[in-house]
Amino acid sequence: MKYNPFPAILFLLIPCLISAQKIDNLVSFRNIKSDSYFRFNYDNDYFSGTDENYTQGYSLELVAPFLEKNPANYLFLSLKNSEVKYGLAIEHIGFTAPDIGSPEIQIGDRPFAAAIMLKSFAITTDTLAKSRLTSSFNLGLIGPGAFGKEMQVGIHKITGNTIPRGWKNQIKNDVVLNYKIAYEKQLFRAGDYLSLQSNSTAQLGTLFTNASIGLNTNIGLINSAFSVNNRESKFQLYGYSQVLGNIIGYDTTLQGGVFNKDSPYTIPSEEITRLTGQFNYGFILKTRTLYFEYSRTVLTREFETGTPTKWGGIRIGFTF
Repeated sequence: MKYNPFPAILFLLIPCLISAQKIDNLVSFRNIKSDSYFRFNYDNDYFSGTDENYTQGYSLELVAPFLEKNPANYLFLSLKNSEVKYGLAIEHIGFTAPDIGSPEIQIGDRPFAAAIMLKSFAITTDTLAKSRLTSSFNLGLIGPGAFGKEMQVGIHKITGNTIPRGWKNQIKNDVVLNYKIAYEKQLFRAGDYLSLQSNSTAQLGTLFTNASIGLNTNIGLINSAFSVNNRESKFQLYGYSQVLGNIIGYDTTLQGGVFNKDSPYTIPSEEITRLTGQFNYGFILKTRTLYFEYSRTVLTREFETGTPTKWGGIRIGFTF
């Protein structure tokens, strides 16, 4: 479906719907220039020496031509004169309070929560306007059914760390239905060594209702994610940084399910921090067939009595 995205984007950014999703595989600096690839994305606060808030997340991501037949693609928007790629991912995210060894509810700290989702997505690139529109739809579950407890307890047993005992107080089972759009525009490029992009996102649903606006910069040996050039380098090595300002509408991992109100502990709406800042940075190595990334993130506190969140991640992919 061909559609001018700008009125819809502006409409979504006007209300207080504006936080970035924890795993963002669709931003341009993570672009893989192939119609077929697989990538494993893994986040953990272990990389920042902490064990609280956003504690772990992973996704298994596939892009391939046959996914053009996915019925969910009818939900997605596209730019004029654009190249389109379609994908599927399985995502899992988990959150804990600071004292993971305590079995008691930790009033004033983040609730335990986990969610698992099947994500359909489309990446459309307008190489003439140097712009990029991505759309995604998540279907899944938040709550004990997402096996956050089993995963974290298992990892801590294997590594000999403190056994988490607060999962009995986690956010209860509820459905996840989330739709997200993101728009990027290349503002400046200096050869194959430096680029600057603006980016804005908005998502609406039963897990996250929020949006963000910001800038990202790449520096190093870079191929553009917004152009087609047959002489592009097969080898890329570059660093990136991304600054985001976020406005929070609703966060089920803090406030409990939209439909199931029986969670034993949640953060009241009046204590949610509606404006947050986020800084992402890292480096990426690419060859014609391989992708490797190391990332770090700092996020300001998400509720009044909370603390800033830090985590790191690795991403490994290959084309086929």
